Amino acid sequence: MDKLVLRLDNKNTAEFTEVAARFGYDQYGYVVTPNVDHIIRLSEDASFRELYADAAYTLLDSRFLSHLLRITRRYRLPVCTGSDLTETILGKTVNSDDPLVLIGGSERQAKQLCERYNLRELYHYNPPMGFIHDPQRVEACLQFIESHSPFRYCFLAVGSPQQEMLARQLKQRGVARGLALCIGASINFLTGDEQRAPQWMQRTGTEWLFRLLQAPRRMARRYLIRGPRIFRLLLNVEIVLRDVPVPNQMQINAAVTKGVQNA
Repeated sequence: MDKLVLRLDNKNTAEFTEVAARFGYDQYGYVVTPNVDHIIRLSEDASFRELYADAAYTLLDSRFLSHLLRITRRYRLPVCTGSDLTETILGKTVNSDDPLVLIGGSERQAKQLCERYNLRELYHYNPPMGFIHDPQRVEACLQFIESHSPFRYCFLAVGSPQQEMLARQLKQRGVARGLALCIGASINFLTGDEQRAPQWMQRTGTEWLFRLLQAPRRMARRYLIRGPRIFRLLLNVEIVLRDVPVPNQMQINAAVTKGVQNA
C-alpha cells in the first residue's frame, strides 16, 4: 500500500470552536473527525479517502492516537473530539435563534437539545436505518437539509461513512450554505443515552476501554479485532499539520448579513 497522508488541522477544541463560530453563511464546508477506526478505513477504502479529501476541516478525534504518535513519532498533535466540539458549539457559540439542522437521533433527543440549549430553530430529520443504500431516501435527506439552508450548523449524526457521504454530496450539489459537522454518536452523549468515560480516562486516551466495558458485544470487534491494525498502519502514515486561518471581523459581518438576507 502507498503511504497514507493524513492532513490534520492544527486546532484543539477551543481553537477550532473560534473558527466554527466565524464560519458564516455565505459558503459551505464540512468537518470530519478521524479516530482509529477512520484511519484504518482510510487505509483500505479509496472512496472513503475521497470523502476526507473534500472536507474543509479534519480534526483529530482520538487522544489515544495523539498519545501514541507522541511516543512513537514525537508528534505533538492537538485533539478536537466530535463530542467535545458539539458540546462546546451548542453551549458557547450557538444563539437561541440560530438556524440549525440535526440529521439523526430521535425526536426525543432533538427535543432534549432544544430544552437544554434553548434552541428555537433546530430542524430535525432522522432517516431510516440503511437509508444510505436507497437513493430516494438519500435524496429526501439532502433536500431536507437544503430546504433549511443557510444554516449556521448542520449536525450529521448518522454514523460513518454515511455522514461523510451526505456531507460530500451537499458540497457537490452546491445548494447548502453553512458548516456541516460529522459528529457520530455525540448526540447520544449529550442526551445521556450513552455515558462518556470519566475525565481521567479521556485525558489518558483510554476512553475506548470504557466504551468496550460499557458495551462489550457491540464494541469488541471494533476495539479488539479491528483496532489493533493501527499499530502496523501507523508505520506507513505521514501526518501533515495544517494551519487554519480564522476569518476577520469584516468577513464575519459580511457573511452574517448575507445569510440573514438569504434566509
